[in-house]
Amino acid sequence: MNEESQGPAPRLVGPVRNFSLQLSPTPRGARLARLLATEQLRTWGLPSHPAELIVAELATNAVAHGRVFGRDFRLSLYVIGDTLRIEVTDTRGDRLPCPQRSATDAESESGRGLLLVEALADRWGVVPDPPPCKTVWAEVGTGPSGTGPLAPPR
Repeated sequence: MNEESQGPAPRLVGPVRNFSLQLSPTPRGARLARLLATEQLRTWGLPSHPAELIVAELATNAVAHGRVFGRDFRLSLYVIGDTLRIEVTDTRGDRLPCPQRSATDAESESGRGLLLVEALADRWGVVPDPPPCKTVWAEVGTGPSGTGPLAPPR
């Protein structure tokens, strides 16, 4: 399309930042994801809370529920404007995450991590990738108090 009929392209305020790496689907890989994400956020001058908790939970889920022998998981961080997007991609697209809310689930030792992600993130979801993968993502604001344009009114 020509620019006259569409108008000028929108301009972003501030830089677009990204960070991405593959990690082994082990408890050590999940810990490393949290540590490296925290360090990257510090380098960018952004608060680590609540992002480090979200990364820890999504990476742990990738290791516990998305693990396929010999296949890594991927952690990606993107900052666009006032929003941090966290993505964790694993190779078990057939196993979609589902927050557990029932009374019997409350007695279990695991399964409530996505409720934490739901509480801490402004938005989250899962998207299928080319088989056999899926990506679980969460977005948080990067404002002074960790809130940005996506944060719900308080």
